[in-house]
Amino acid sequence: MLLALEPSLAWLVKIGPMKNGLYSIHVSLLDGRVGKGSGVVVFRDGKIVGGDAYLYYIGSYTVRDNTFKGEVLIQRHTSSPDDNPLFGGPSPVGVGVTGTFTETRGEMTGTALVGKASQIFGATLRRLADID
Repeated sequence: MLLALEPSLAWLVKIGPMKNGLYSIHVSLLDGRVGKGSGVVVFRDGKIVGGDAYLYYIGSYTVRDNTFKGEVLIQRHTSSPDDNPLFGGPSPVGVGVTGTFTETRGEMTGTALVGKASQIFGATLRRLADID
C-alpha cells in the first residue's frame, strides 16, 4: 500500500529510478549563442562519467519522480588546433544540470561557468545500453 511507505521513498513506486546506462549526449548552447557538441555519458547509481574527443566529464546526480539534477566537472584531456570544444578551456569547468527522463531518453538544461561567463545549454540524452 503506497500510503504505508516512507514519504521520501514513495516516488520509487510511481516511476522508479533513472536507468543505469550508457547514453549519447547532444549539447547545444542557448541564449542566442552558437555551439554544439556530442559525446557519451554513463549514468550509474548517482554517478556520471563520460567524454568526447577532447573533454571528459565526472559528477553526480540525484533522481526524484522523473526528474534528475546533478553537478558535473568538465576537463580537457586533448587539445586541438582546429576545434574549439564548448566548455574546453585549460581550466576545469563546473556545470549544474536539471532534466527529465523516460525509459529510453532524457532532456536536460544546464549552466556552465566558463571563466567569468555563464553558458546556458540544452542537451538530449538517448540510452544506448543498459549497465548493471
